[in-house]
Amino acid sequence: MPLMPEPGPQRVLAASNFVYTVGSGLYLTAGVLYFTEAVRLPATHVGLGLGIAGVLSLAVGIAVGHLADRHGARGVYAITLVVQALATAGFLLADSFWLFALAVGTAMGAKAAGLAARGPLVRHYGGDRPQAFRAYLRAVTNVGISLGALLAGWAVQVGTLPAYRLLVVGNAVAFAASAAILIHLPRVTPVPTTGGPRWIALRDRPYLLLTALDGIMAVQFKVLTVAVPLWLVTATTAPRWLISGTMLTNTVIVIAFQIRASRGIDSPTAGGAAYRRAGVAFLVSCSLISLSAGIPAWAAAALLMTAMVIHTIGELWHSAAGFEVSFALAPQHATGQYLGVFGLGAGLAEALGPALLIALCITWGRPGWYVVGALFTLTGLAAPFAVRWARHHQHDRQAPPPTVWKEAATTPSAPEPSAPSAPSTSSPAPSPPRSCPRP
Repeated sequence: MPLMPEPGPQRVLAASNFVYTVGSGLYLTAGVLYFTEAVRLPATHVGLGLGIAGVLSLAVGIAVGHLADRHGARGVYAITLVVQALATAGFLLADSFWLFALAVGTAMGAKAAGLAARGPLVRHYGGDRPQAFRAYLRAVTNVGISLGALLAGWAVQVGTLPAYRLLVVGNAVAFAASAAILIHLPRVTPVPTTGGPRWIALRDRPYLLLTALDGIMAVQFKVLTVAVPLWLVTATTAPRWLISGTMLTNTVIVIAFQIRASRGIDSPTAGGAAYRRAGVAFLVSCSLISLSAGIPAWAAAALLMTAMVIHTIGELWHSAAGFEVSFALAPQHATGQYLGVFGLGAGLAEALGPALLIALCITWGRPGWYVVGALFTLTGLAAPFAVRWARHHQHDRQAPPPTVWKEAATTPSAPEPSAPSAPSTSSPAPSPPRSCPRP
């Protein structure tokens, strides 16, 4: 794709996505530290609150995705962005655990809903291969995140409450502006429903298995935004500004190579193989991160940066695989619903990822990193088998029912007089020879 799409719906979606992700970059880089360093909530409470919020938001994406299919994706998507802006602004008032859980839960629910509602827009305006446009949007996402990460790095280095609060305000404003840009997007006519059950995605067991596997693999996103910042601050002597450095390294690689990495992943089978490669890459990166504790600052910084490069390569494969299987295995008329179900994987990572990584990698320490890496590897090895099952199920679902040929019923009528030379009606008509089929 070109650096910027032609004027039209794709450019509007890209602009809205860019503004949104500038705000996301602020939170992804410093959100956990805002609650632990500025609000002074214990890290274990932050992990628990994120887990509760993730669980509560799991089902939101399915319902909102179905609404987007039936009532139009543009309006539904815009509403989710407004809700997310208001909930993010609520972080300023979250000075206790339950207020924190409420604000984060609402924000995460709106985020999951927005991803599902945006799916039909990407498929409708994405051209012949919406997966490629989705990869382009992810590159745009990382441009925005990198800009947000620069501002977040300043706030982390200053470390004052006003600096952290300024980031929260910027995040909320970005979400509201993203919703405003969608006014210029043409309305998408809802796809007519077909016969059968309403919640077909929840009955698609192979797709649900892929959702679960992608969710386990999606915990890798929390490695960068939760585990690495806490690990760097509490277990290594690396400088704090390296938190932004690792984020920028990740985003620059994704910006440069996400579209290229997605080109060769053009079928569900190729997506399964990409999951497998990603799992191995995450095992290597987690092992290197674990080795950064207890060594000089320069060596810790070198190990962490190397780990981030390898981790990001795995992220490219994982993201491209998710784009491919989630779109290719979803029926056209239920894109929002299916992508809402697939978003359960991201919800699973949001719900379990922070607490899991804090318990294993931060509380347990070095051995926990090896356990997390092994979990990613096993998940990647299982993905190709799940993709094969899903493809067989998709073929069976799309195959037309077998045609049953029946003799045409004839209505008896009064016999007409026949000429004496006519053959008897009780005699069967002669069959054509096998070598001369009836035309």
